[in-house]
Order: sequence, then structure tokens, then C-alpha cells
Amino acid sequence: MNLPPIAPHNPWMATATRKRRHVLDLDDFAEQEILDVLDAAVSMKEILGRSVPQVPILRGKTMANIFYEESTRTRLSFELAARTLSASVMNMTAKGSSVEKGESLIDTIRTIQALGADIIVMRHGESGAPYLAAQHFKGSIINAGDGRHAHPSQALLDLFTIREHLGQLKDLHVVIAGDVLHSRVARSDIWGMLRCGMRVTLCAPSTLIGDMQMWKASHPGLRISYDLDALLPHTDVLMGLRLQKERMQAGLLPALREYSTYFGISAERLDHLPKHAIVMHPGPMNEGVEIMPEAADSPRSVIETQVTNGVAIRMALLYRLSGETQA
Repeated sequence: MNLPPIAPHNPWMATATRKRRHVLDLDDFAEQEILDVLDAAVSMKEILGRSVPQVPILRGKTMANIFYEESTRTRLSFELAARTLSASVMNMTAKGSSVEKGESLIDTIRTIQALGADIIVMRHGESGAPYLAAQHFKGSIINAGDGRHAHPSQALLDLFTIREHLGQLKDLHVVIAGDVLHSRVARSDIWGMLRCGMRVTLCAPSTLIGDMQMWKASHPGLRISYDLDALLPHTDVLMGLRLQKERMQAGLLPALREYSTYFGISAERLDHLPKHAIVMHPGPMNEGVEIMPEAADSPRSVIETQVTNGVAIRMALLYRLSGETQA
């Protein structure tokens, strides 16, 4: 697929002569930069497998986790990644903080900066919040999920897991099935997968796809289908997405049972995949809705591996943003 060139004036774009400062999404990553992060994560995973999984690479650096939304996997993954690299870690959640007293995002960023943070890992319910934070922080911002917009580190760990299991990325066919409309993971995955030469098909009820014209305009090679069963024999990676009921408006689905019947990942559907195909899910899962327990626990499933690989990918990102290497 021929992708449009990235605008040279993009303020977030890394070049051969300038180190990347922020990771806000994958739309400004060139293919080689994505591959460089994946290659670095291979070394980081080797560190995690040692009897004493700790190295002094980021000794003297401080990472701050700022989570305005609840999180388990992402927050703990970044914390473990930072501690494995010997960085100091500060944790802040909106609940019980000055945010409840009306402190603005910018004031919070300035406070964290005054406390000596070098890198801020930020999750926020509003799309674009990490971009605003990046304008007021002298260090680096990693977007750990903003509204329905982006989740770049999840997309990178997905790519890493696919390459680890299937040996390549280019020309593989990925089917992303589920609540695309509300999924920041899907948006970042699409950028990264298409950039790496993969073929991507979205499969969901039309009410959970969103504006098809928007998708076609921003991603010319993206395909959309409403028939999951027809896609299965030609699928290398089947990725389920959580139904995000907390973000939904009424009327998007007639019934959960009907949704599961047509779009749920079941053990029966796995039988129609090619023998090499794998099943993924970014978590948390609604088992029995978008994925059945027997499918999530099947030999094809790499869901637990995704969680493990998340630490290695986040170690690689922290390392690259720390100034130890050029992007």
C-alpha cells in the first residue's frame, strides 16, 4: 500500500537528526521507526527473562504515571517497565488528588514537572489531552490512552506480538472485530498496521463502525465488512475489541446475544481460521460477549503474551525517549 507522505512540518515527527520527544500516536511514526521500537523490545524482553530483571539504563530518571481514568494493565505495565530500567516512579490518579479540587491539567503538569519528572505517562478521558500536556511539559509525554483517540503503546505491543508469533508483518491480513467506534486501540492499530504493510479489515455492526467516509479518507487501503464468517478463512490475525458500554449511547445494539451470535469470537469460529492464525484482544475482555472463554483460552490465543510483551514495548519506549538513542 502506498501511504501519503508525512508532512515535514509535523511538530511530533522524529527525523534522523532529531530525537523523538513524545509518543502521542502512531500517525507520525515512519515504518522504520516502528520496526526500530520492535527490535529494541526484543532486547528488553531478554532483560525481563533474566534471574534478576533489572538494568541501570534509566538510573537518575523519573517517570510519572498520571491516570485520569482507571487502569490496571497499562499503568502497572509502565511502572514495571520503568522500575526494570531503574527509573524512579511517581503515581498519580485523579481520585483523591488536587484534580478533585478543580486543578487544571496544565497546573497538574507544571506540578509534576516541578517535582522533577523526566517522562509523563498519561491517560485521560478527553481526546487530545496529551497533546495539550506536551505543549506545557519540558520532558516527554507518552499517551497511555486519550478518550476514543489513540493508544500507541498498545498498538506497538500488538505489532510486536504478531511479528513474534508469525515472523513478519508485511502482507498479513488482520481482522479487527468489535466496537471500533469507541476504540482508541483500533485507531492506533490501524495506523501502525497499515504503515507496516499489513492489510486491515474492520468487522462490526454499522452502528459500531462510525463514519465510513472518514475511514476511507484517512486510510484508503482499509476495508470494512459486516460478515465475520466470510473473513475467517483468509485471516492471519483475528483481534476482538471490548464492547465499551460505558461510552455508548442507547440504540447502538439491539441485544448483546445477537451481537455475540454474529460478531463474537467463539471456538467454532476458530476452526475456520487458517492453522497458523492467532487470536488477540487488548483487554479487558467481556468474556461471553465479544469473545468466548474457550476462545480466549485456546492454543491460538496470544492474549496473555500481549500483556507480557507490553512491558518490553514500554521499556523500549522509555529507553528511546530518555535520550539514550536517536529515533
